[in-house]
Amino acid sequence: MDYPSSFLLFSFLLILIYFINISKRHNSRLPPGPYPYPIIGNLLQLTNNPHRDLATLSKRYGPLMSLKLGFRTTIVISSAGMAKEFLKTHDRSFSGRSTRYTARVVDQHKHSMGWLQPGDHWQKLRRIVKEYLISIQHLDASELLRKQKVQELLDHVNQCCTKEKAVNIGGVVFTTSINLLSNIMFSTNFAQYDSESAQEFKDAIRALMEVLGKNSIVDFFPILRPFDPQGLVKHGNVYGNKILSVIDRIIDQRLQTRSGSSSYEGVTSTNNDVLDSLLSLHLKDETEFSRDDMTHLFFENLIAGTDTTSSTMEWAMAELIRNPDKMEKARSEIKLMEGNKNTNDPDFSQLTYLQAIIKETLRLHPPAPLLIPRRSIHDTEIQGFIVPKNAQIFINVWMIGRDPKVWSNPETFMPERFLDLKTDYKGQDFELIPFGAGIRICPGLNIAHRMLPMVLGSLIQRFDWKLEGNMRGQDLDMGEKFGLTIQRSIPLKAIPVRV
Repeated sequence: MDYPSSFLLFSFLLILIYFINISKRHNSRLPPGPYPYPIIGNLLQLTNNPHRDLATLSKRYGPLMSLKLGFRTTIVISSAGMAKEFLKTHDRSFSGRSTRYTARVVDQHKHSMGWLQPGDHWQKLRRIVKEYLISIQHLDASELLRKQKVQELLDHVNQCCTKEKAVNIGGVVFTTSINLLSNIMFSTNFAQYDSESAQEFKDAIRALMEVLGKNSIVDFFPILRPFDPQGLVKHGNVYGNKILSVIDRIIDQRLQTRSGSSSYEGVTSTNNDVLDSLLSLHLKDETEFSRDDMTHLFFENLIAGTDTTSSTMEWAMAELIRNPDKMEKARSEIKLMEGNKNTNDPDFSQLTYLQAIIKETLRLHPPAPLLIPRRSIHDTEIQGFIVPKNAQIFINVWMIGRDPKVWSNPETFMPERFLDLKTDYKGQDFELIPFGAGIRICPGLNIAHRMLPMVLGSLIQRFDWKLEGNMRGQDLDMGEKFGLTIQRSIPLKAIPVRV
């Protein structure tokens, strides 16, 4: 066949596929949305900031919208009312997980609670995390450890203050978060603030997060899965295996200690950490809780628990530097509590304005602006439309947090709005769901709820902050970089000044 004939046949097939797609869309009762191009669907309508692009499209097509991203049908939710419909009224119908291709790094899609489909194994892991990591009892018991790790952060910041050296806010909070989690889990630090030694684990997590945050063409065209065309799983496995090897080494060392110590013969641990508890659970019944289950549980919680905290703190500090009057108001609230209770160790969780700052930060800068995509388990009717089985579901919490029908001056950083509102981010108020809601709500919410005010309050209690080169706060670049979490495009660096 000559070239012109081949080209005409190919063009005819593309046009045929396009009209078939349009016909299917018309007959399937999908929610409204832009017509897709042949093969690529609506991919050209998304840029490097898809949460913003989807927000723009939703203004035209409504808070319940459908797209075709490659071969994948995608439903986009962009209002609090619609989020409630999906995450409460029909929560179980939409409790599946739309697994990203990069979740195949070190087989996390087979072991990770975050990526597993709902079922007995998922419920078992969630129950273990709730009992051994995030129960009220365990959170209360780790209060002293949290204070210790925050004090180490403050000691480092104080050294930078003496040297008039800028602090990478996200970087130091990242280190604090890793060390808090690694001590809760393994009774050891995984990173240091200044030293170049002992940074391998921290660097591996950072590199892995970068890989996991990249968009994969395989997510849109699953037929390419066997080829790993961008090499994402290949590169991710390099960093993922480094992290797993560190975890495995710690587990092996603890097993050796247990086998050589009479104190472990049916008695409680001398470390009193999560590793000892999970080892006891594993050794009691290896078929119920395997070594792989344990290793990947640690892996997942270290990855998920560090990036979200550090990015939220970085955004909060950036907003306060841009609004020094609000930073001073928060500092005055802390001083007032110190005076009333005659203490230098305030209970940050009781500070109303500080909590309002955190809520406002999470409203404007949710760590995962589209949450982790859900998947429809079966065809479900919503407001006369059909959400088809296996459809991918995005909850645009970034758009919900900026909905002018709900929030006055939605683009403005105004913590004061929460002083008269009882709205919270724990999954019951759908106007503010940065951690999600329903049975797929982020299990780390309670840790974040305790950690965020302690870190932020400590940083502004002891120090004022100025930008390098006498830059004004109003001139601070607030650009975003979309990935596994939404990061600042330019890391925040600021010089601490004692107050």
